[in-house]
Amino acid sequence: MNSGREVIDGRLTVEGFSVAARAFADKWKTHNQSLPPWSWVPLINRTLLLSNQEEGYLSLENILILSSLEESTEDESLNVATECSEKEEPVDHTILVQNQENEAHYYDFHIVYSASYKVPVLYFRGYCSGGQPLSLDVIKKDLPSCSVSLLLQSKWTFITQEEHPYLNRPWFKLHPCGTEDWIKLLSQSSISAGCQMPVELYLVSWFSVVGQVVGLRIPLEMLN
Repeated sequence: MNSGREVIDGRLTVEGFSVAARAFADKWKTHNQSLPPWSWVPLINRTLLLSNQEEGYLSLENILILSSLEESTEDESLNVATECSEKEEPVDHTILVQNQENEAHYYDFHIVYSASYKVPVLYFRGYCSGGQPLSLDVIKKDLPSCSVSLLLQSKWTFITQEEHPYLNRPWFKLHPCGTEDWIKLLSQSSISAGCQMPVELYLVSWFSVVGQVVGLRIPLEMLN
């Protein structure tokens, strides 16, 4: 990291994460209006009961996945990852919607900074309309089919379950062990092209890969 504004070693500082998170949320709101915006959740100092606006995480919650559409629309609606489609489409065909009632699974997504890995981590949980949590086996059925294959094949992307670092409840997460390496590759590609990846594009580039796994596709315009 150079002055906290450019990505060199594949990692972020806390300050860099704050900058990248807000830039990501702004771009998402502008270019991905089919889904609700990500919100910044500031951390609370439990001693002073004061919020720290510079430290926090991104939250996207109450997203519904229609389980009843899985079989009939799998080829069209679940194939949202850019690496799993032979052609790029400007329209997002995900089945993530807000106002459906029958056979729906709710999902919450949080992007949290990992102080140990110094990279963002995607936490998520799924639950039924009655609030019952979904098991990983059920969640995998909601994922795009290519995502399940990716999870099985990739040494860099796999799901674990652990306590949410701020909510103290069990959530699933995409393990960040390989994040630094492939972000470093992306930043090196930028250097080869004569520029360095600005920190504002870190989460956009990261989520263009990570979002594929959970079926959240970002528009190509966000990468500009």
